[in-house]
Amino acid sequence: MTTGGMSAAAIIHAADSILYALGGDEVTLVFPLVSLPNDPSAQLGLVDPGVQQVTFAPAVVRSLNTQNSGPRRRLEFLISSTAVSQAIVSQNAASAESLFESALGIAYDNDLFHIEDVVTEYFGSLPYLYRVTAVE
Repeated sequence: MTTGGMSAAAIIHAADSILYALGGDEVTLVFPLVSLPNDPSAQLGLVDPGVQQVTFAPAVVRSLNTQNSGPRRRLEFLISSTAVSQAIVSQNAASAESLFESALGIAYDNDLFHIEDVVTEYFGSLPYLYRVTAVE
């Protein structure tokens, strides 16, 4: 597939290279586990089903301004579409949007951030980057 004379693979590779050049960090999305043990205490809600953590790389983390009365920290996570595509398959999600909606949050720097907004950046019709805004 080509978009404006560039192949899809070249666009995604360029975005990944830029993310690595800007720091190449990694972030972890936290998902609830959906399977519970088959015993009565689990059926009564007495057992914590736990969480699953999925790491996304390359990513870049940027601090955003917050209002005095707002959250303590507000971050923007720039996440590679390559990593998101792999997570869609591993989490059996229907789309990137449903993947982010099903997450409990983003674990970064020993804190859990609540996902506020997800914006998909496109080149033509090809997603190459996800901008995830999260608050602590």
